[in-house]
Amino acid sequence: MARVAKDYKECDQHEKAYQSQDAVFVARKRAIVAKQNKSMRWVKNVGLGIKTPDAAIEGNYVDKKCPFTGNVSIRGKILKGLVTSTKMKRTVVVRRDYLHYIKKYRRFEKRHKTIHAHCSPCFGVKEGDIVTIGQCRPLAKTVKFNVVAHEAQRPKTGKKTFRMF
Repeated sequence: MARVAKDYKECDQHEKAYQSQDAVFVARKRAIVAKQNKSMRWVKNVGLGIKTPDAAIEGNYVDKKCPFTGNVSIRGKILKGLVTSTKMKRTVVVRRDYLHYIKKYRRFEKRHKTIHAHCSPCFGVKEGDIVTIGQCRPLAKTVKFNVVAHEAQRPKTGKKTFRMF
């Protein structure tokens, strides 16, 4: 059975424009109260074995780029990486380390890539956390991934330390 929010809460209003979910008609409270047993918050299941967080179901944020409450579908690559920066608004920088084989010397060299990913307010992501990101449509010039899962922070060993997952 699907989890639903218990009561209607007004969405967080931190922007100049009025924030509301596209799929929810806010004035529905005036309708017949007897039939009202459906939640006023719209949440979807992303699929791919990804669990919808409780903060997305019971929260009161509005984010049109969130994979759980917005108009974004996850398709393509699913990657894991280490969060190196959270300085942007609702965007994190994820570092992925990997080994590249050099045939001439028969050895591996360490390499890394940085990926910008949109982070929904339902995740409390900090630097050093390990996140799972899923590919989606381009959300900005450099943002083409979305955070879909979050693991707690590991012991801090440095920002540029090489880590395999």
